[in-house]
Amino acid sequence: MDTITKAHGSNHYEMELEHGNLHVFANTDVFQSFENKVFEMADNNLRIPRNVHMSYTPDAHVGIGTCIGTTAVWSMKDGFVSPSIVGVDIGCGMRVHTTSLHKRDIQDKGVRRALIKAIEKYVPTNERTNTNYSDIDIMNVVQNGLKGLPEKYVPNEQWLTHVEESTFKFDHAYLENLPAKIRKYAHGQLGTLGGGNHFIEIQYLEVAEAHKDLAAKWGLFDGQVVVMIHSGSRAWGAMLGQEFTKVFREVMNSWGVVNPDRNLLYAPIASHEGQTYLNLMYSALNFAVSNRHMIAYGVREAFREVFGENEELPVLYDLMHNYALKEFHRNQPMLVHRKGATRALPPGHFLNTAAYKETGHPALIPGSMGTSSYIMVGKEEGLKNFYSICHGAGRARSRKATKELVTAHQFAQSMKVGTDDEILVNHRSLQTILDECPQAYKDVDQIIDSVVGASLADVVATCKPMVAIKGV
Repeated sequence: MDTITKAHGSNHYEMELEHGNLHVFANTDVFQSFENKVFEMADNNLRIPRNVHMSYTPDAHVGIGTCIGTTAVWSMKDGFVSPSIVGVDIGCGMRVHTTSLHKRDIQDKGVRRALIKAIEKYVPTNERTNTNYSDIDIMNVVQNGLKGLPEKYVPNEQWLTHVEESTFKFDHAYLENLPAKIRKYAHGQLGTLGGGNHFIEIQYLEVAEAHKDLAAKWGLFDGQVVVMIHSGSRAWGAMLGQEFTKVFREVMNSWGVVNPDRNLLYAPIASHEGQTYLNLMYSALNFAVSNRHMIAYGVREAFREVFGENEELPVLYDLMHNYALKEFHRNQPMLVHRKGATRALPPGHFLNTAAYKETGHPALIPGSMGTSSYIMVGKEEGLKNFYSICHGAGRARSRKATKELVTAHQFAQSMKVGTDDEILVNHRSLQTILDECPQAYKDVDQIIDSVVGASLADVVATCKPMVAIKGV
């Protein structure tokens, strides 16, 4: 593909593609590693009219219709919404809880194995196993988010305030358009982990010297044990995504709209289809934040079973990286799509939740199983990318290629199997989760270096894994 590339300072490139401009935030090594396909997909995305901004974070890689690692913005006044630039795991995101424990308190493998057993008791990790929360009304949850949960599942007010949003408001009348099968399949899934790259990790922190004061304000300290959770909206979001793939494809065909990539689907925000999708997407966001909340509730029960009832597991933060959200930028409302991209607001920004208005909120960036994860904070300079940063390491190769190229022995070495620092997993055989090994992903340290070098965000703490719990 013929392009003109301009450098805008450190780790920021602007590429003039045939149908518009793409901003790429990556260091030199990461930028040169991108395959041409990601730029072809960007050019297809830029065919959608009146785009305000499109960018890739350094973890960008090929997805369906749109690359994971995309931020794409349109004006709410005359712009477009795209289910392809949201993805099917609507509301997928991260959550971190802190503990009073130090690394040394769980260094013993016996203690960590007891934690794994207890967590699996309270959090179903098998795709075919439902939770026992029969007293939770799923429709109340999708309408009202965390405020739709019974009080008994909300340990304290902080569990409602230290989140990106506790309730995503929308017109509930649109729920009448839902196929009955969505409610059927989502029933019983609240508080379940799911498969793929979803996980629960028990980690310990190394606080960055430059941000010790900020870390202290957030309640973080060196050696502290934390819990990181990655999950989404399960069947509710997945089936919405599938349903609107069909709806948008049919309406685009009826309008005579074509794109070289048939998997790239979009419609005007103001259209019936656009409004229906947006409203129902917010129902999936409510399910997603509530799902992570209930997973965390189960993890809290497990920690209290092992360490006693004084372990409260306060919420550090909960945020998403697959969604489209109305935000105010440049003094006007914009629809900001983030597909595999994390919002990182700086200190003092008006969109910060009240608990983090002064400091900026924690931006939670997972690595890959066996590598570091990161807790970051956004910078003012992040405005140039609508305050979007990476959402993780980003896949370097497909699941099939990983299984063909990486051996179980190599995976075991990366998990330090047989040593005192072994990262314990909840699977008897690493072969069963080989496609999620660290070798399947990009070097997360290079990804973080790209973000920091581009002045989008800073590292507050590095999270080192000690236990990894994966779904099956």
